[in-house]
Amino acid sequence: MPMSMAETRREQVFPVLTAAQIAIARRFALGPPQRFEPGARMFSVGQRGAPTFLVLAGGIEAWGRDGVGHETLITTHHAGQITGEVNQLAGRAALAEGRAGPEGCEALAFDAPHLRALMVATAEVGEIIMRAFILRRTAMLSDGGVGSVLVGQRGGQALVRIEQFLTRNGYPYTVLDAREDDDGQMLMERLGLHDEDLPIVLCPNGSVLRRPTETEVAACVGITPDLDPDQVFDVAVVGAGPAGLATAVYAASEGLSVLVLDAHAFGGQAGASSRIENYLGFPTGISGHALSARAFNQAQKFGAQVAIPVEVEALECGGRDRRPSDLFKLNLAGERQAKARSVVIASGARYRRPAIENLTMFEGAGVSYWASPVEARLCEGEEVALVGGGNSAGQAVVFLASKVRRLHLVIRREGLEATMSRYLIDRIAALPNVVLHPRSEVTALFGDAETGLQRASFRNHAAGTIWTGPLKHLFLFIGADPNTGWLRDCGVAVDNGGFVQTGSAAGEEPWPAFGRGPLALETSVPGVFAIGDVRAGSTKRVAAAVGEGAQVVAALHGVLAEV
Repeated sequence: MPMSMAETRREQVFPVLTAAQIAIARRFALGPPQRFEPGARMFSVGQRGAPTFLVLAGGIEAWGRDGVGHETLITTHHAGQITGEVNQLAGRAALAEGRAGPEGCEALAFDAPHLRALMVATAEVGEIIMRAFILRRTAMLSDGGVGSVLVGQRGGQALVRIEQFLTRNGYPYTVLDAREDDDGQMLMERLGLHDEDLPIVLCPNGSVLRRPTETEVAACVGITPDLDPDQVFDVAVVGAGPAGLATAVYAASEGLSVLVLDAHAFGGQAGASSRIENYLGFPTGISGHALSARAFNQAQKFGAQVAIPVEVEALECGGRDRRPSDLFKLNLAGERQAKARSVVIASGARYRRPAIENLTMFEGAGVSYWASPVEARLCEGEEVALVGGGNSAGQAVVFLASKVRRLHLVIRREGLEATMSRYLIDRIAALPNVVLHPRSEVTALFGDAETGLQRASFRNHAAGTIWTGPLKHLFLFIGADPNTGWLRDCGVAVDNGGFVQTGSAAGEEPWPAFGRGPLALETSVPGVFAIGDVRAGSTKRVAAAVGEGAQVVAALHGVLAEV
């Protein structure tokens, strides 16, 4: 049996701080050392704001517990070791339970702000703790034993939707088939559940959700933080893709209070890329999810609040006549509201959907807009089709080709040269099980809600022919439309394609209360900026989005100085 990460990289997963490093850490603790009797519970699964403990004497046992109640001893922290994982950076729900060991325990406690202060003030200790926290979360995702239990029909539309949500947000879970797994059947009987209740989510705190929404799942596992409606942030960033996360990292590291809001998951479209090989500094490539997860953790390290899944429904901004002291109000789903002195639009784009009458019936039941390990597992060894000719499509093709029997790549152009990077074109050409269909498009889907997608028809415009064949998995990467519907009542200027205009394109006439016109990344409304894919004229690349996310912070300082 292969060794787990906790075994192969134990010194990094569970590091031991030196006496000098412990002395530094003492200055950032909540107070003097605390003493716990043997077996005392120090923090619980699902506890929000659970402290992080640095062991001075004795030990702390970290126990994992899944939604079924099974407990697993993850490790015992001894003197010089610190508890916790990435959730502790933001005070989110704990994924493990901590108990004082048989000899009791003496430890220093750190809440999220004090822990972040320690990590930022001391680079050496901060690096050790951050690496350990990230590796512990990675081990939880791969080794199991913690997180939620999902019960449903494996591959079913509703279950896949929850799997995708938890996967893209980096949360551990286990799937049990209600019909084929003995544990799944016993759970159904024990809880008195029926097929119409599926899928169900058993949260680590013991609660049971029937056919939950993503928002309900997020609340159950502790993803979404509590937002104070009276708090005023220096900047609210709408969108947690590469551009929005870059703004969060740079703004928070420079002392601004930052709120990041996203309706789905961190990473945006880039987070769904199986491998990005042309991003500076990663010669062997990195998955979009891994890159986004690092940025997400980095933003939390500097104190940015990231609220997911929280949809922004409208922005109250006052238009071009607003005054520097006027606050922006973001109306959120669930009748909530957030306030900020400035706003950065980084909401990216929504996946474009072809005009096929019954498309929505098969979304999550054969039709996908990204290619994550969840989808790859469902279509392993089968024949699939992918529509699209951009870089995201190319990355998905390369990822899926090693998993499937045959992949049909369907594009509307004559070739890939005009829309895809050369390295991806060459790699796809070398794949023996990829068949290119130029000047073609999907025209019809066949199946039903019970069995999902079964067949699809494609039209070849060059030959004027239609081909229909058995197909249970279709991936759509046909571009995206700007996600700007929430700006409809704000007066932010957009171009004919709906992308947000900035700088001179947004207007040159000075604003009455400011005596100036828009800055380079500023919109037609003073104090509102746009970056990344949602901005008109932007370069649709991850590196460009990150660059704009960093660039906008200098302008934010100027606007906040006006306030």
